[in-house]
Amino acid sequence: MTKTGVYPGTFDPITNGHLDVIKRALKIFDELIVAVAMSSYKKTPIFTVEERVHFIAQTTKDLKNLKVEVFDGLLVNFIKEKKAVAIVRGLRAVSDYEFELQLAHANRRLFRDIETVFLMPSEEYSFLSSSLVKEIAYFGGSVKSLVPPIVEKALRNKFKK
Repeated sequence: MTKTGVYPGTFDPITNGHLDVIKRALKIFDELIVAVAMSSYKKTPIFTVEERVHFIAQTTKDLKNLKVEVFDGLLVNFIKEKKAVAIVRGLRAVSDYEFELQLAHANRRLFRDIETVFLMPSEEYSFLSSSLVKEIAYFGGSVKSLVPPIVEKALRNKFKK
């Protein structure tokens, strides 16, 4: 049986920290699905879902056993549909833990058979978030070392002043 993991998020945009977690997860699972959330009641993405999928697909095209798919609605429904065994989540710092624990418990309440696997990014990415990247780019700072080149270019174009 293939062990499939699902790494969900808005990925608005994908960062080098996300890529680090993807590569680590591929060492654990036979297959990994990067599940791009179409919408979120909390966040309004600056990039369309098509752009976000494109950034991820282009950045990960050389990785084996990886799929990039869009989902909308409850993650557990997507998990069931894909017959995945685990949700992959990145934990950057203690501040992430409480929120991630709540999510893991809520997902387990909705679907008893699902596990959540927490992976820490490399130390060099432990501070990194999409929100931080967008803020740096918005104010004209360089995000070259924080995101893939395709994303860096898209952010520069998005925030041209």
